[in-house]
Amino acid sequence: MLPQRSKHSLKKQPLLSDSVSRTHCDNKTSPTLFKKHSTWLACLGVISVTLSGCQTENQQHSQSAHSPLIHAQNSADNKSDNRTKQVNYSYGSRPFYLIDDMDDSPLKQELQACEAQTPKKTDFSISHRGAPLQYPEHTLDGYMAAARMGAGVLECDVAFTKDHELVCRHAQNDLHTTTNILTTPLANQCTQPPKFDAMGNLTNASDIECRTSDISLAEFKSLHGKMDAADKKATSLTDYMNATPTWRTELYNQNAQLLSLDEHIALAKSLGLKHTPELKAPSVDMPHIGSDGKPYTQADYRQQLINAYRRAGVAPDDVFAQSFQLSDVLAWQQHDPEFGKNAVYLIDDSNETADNQTFNKDDPSTWKHSPQQLKAMGVNIIAPATWLLVSSDGQGKLKPSTYAMQAKAAGLDMITWSLERSGPLANGGGWYYTGLEDAINNDGDMYNYIDVLAQQVGVKGIFSDWPTTVTYYANCKGL
Repeated sequence: MLPQRSKHSLKKQPLLSDSVSRTHCDNKTSPTLFKKHSTWLACLGVISVTLSGCQTENQQHSQSAHSPLIHAQNSADNKSDNRTKQVNYSYGSRPFYLIDDMDDSPLKQELQACEAQTPKKTDFSISHRGAPLQYPEHTLDGYMAAARMGAGVLECDVAFTKDHELVCRHAQNDLHTTTNILTTPLANQCTQPPKFDAMGNLTNASDIECRTSDISLAEFKSLHGKMDAADKKATSLTDYMNATPTWRTELYNQNAQLLSLDEHIALAKSLGLKHTPELKAPSVDMPHIGSDGKPYTQADYRQQLINAYRRAGVAPDDVFAQSFQLSDVLAWQQHDPEFGKNAVYLIDDSNETADNQTFNKDDPSTWKHSPQQLKAMGVNIIAPATWLLVSSDGQGKLKPSTYAMQAKAAGLDMITWSLERSGPLANGGGWYYTGLEDAINNDGDMYNYIDVLAQQVGVKGIFSDWPTTVTYYANCKGL
């Protein structure tokens, strides 16, 4: 499970700046990393990268004990430069906006009282695809933003390429909405490339599909990320791609470097963070015949993910492999018990609804498996969607759902996904707040939601598209 943090007293301190650095630093350095990845160094604006760190108050794993300091040489004059740049933790303004928007309550007062606290990294705050509320998902910039927001765990959704290499992408078939592939010659290799009529009008906007398995790892690395969006009714490629919702932004699209799984592992290790890779369901039939002509099975795919962490020397206790397929979780437990004990079964109404039923979080007869059955199968950690764990009393008050209470009684550890994926909450928040419309009517209700998940449901961590929202709460509560 994600390690629990003991409560500690929070001493009020003056705000230092928008980026508040950690103290109690040691002087140890690690060998230069990423020397194979010159593009990373160009993106970071440094010649070499060495690591030292700052001890955390709540340190439990030596592997997570240090945050990186990036020691840069001045590339402009090529002279030695001993100055360092620390990856600092910062809340930014959003948590305070949300708190200001809360209805008056003891929780609001408690969160306001923590305004001067020093930001700290916490495993309770899990980065969902980086920081995709504002950064293109699964990109270096997004992951760095999440780290600076104090996320203690980074997610890489894992898909495979044509040459069966593993990369970070939310779905095997989302390149057309999350990258610039349609503006490159690689568009011709897509499963369903864009088509145009004699006048140059796009004619198949609703059918375009580009998969990671359509291209090689090298080709994948040539792409750039963009905000996940597409206008499926567009008649031009420009309009198709420029469909970002107004409540997001394209301000941080400029670099948007994509990562392989190996690069993601190296990055998370260098930042002293834990890892939560998700094995994505393939969009192709398995076994898949790749560019080498050999069959690639689900078992190969599943094992390759674990092997990547083992090869990188990551401690099994720091890896929380996820899957929506129960068979993957059970296979990891059987074949790789060191990693399998932390395997996470992802749950929503798509995979845990009983036959011929509609999932109801307060009606066990609609569930495919009860939490007790999952525990008996050997599952230790489940990750239900947020709305499965919280119900409303019908009078605007949130409370744990029946599903949450049964999971807790069964002894299952829980994490949940994902906050900050919806737009403004004035209209109830959409799918991630299903059944909670009477209790969710303004952005400040986000913290009421988090509070029920943390204090009453007892989740061990929360995925967020903007991790600082969760980090602030966890720091204030000592999680």
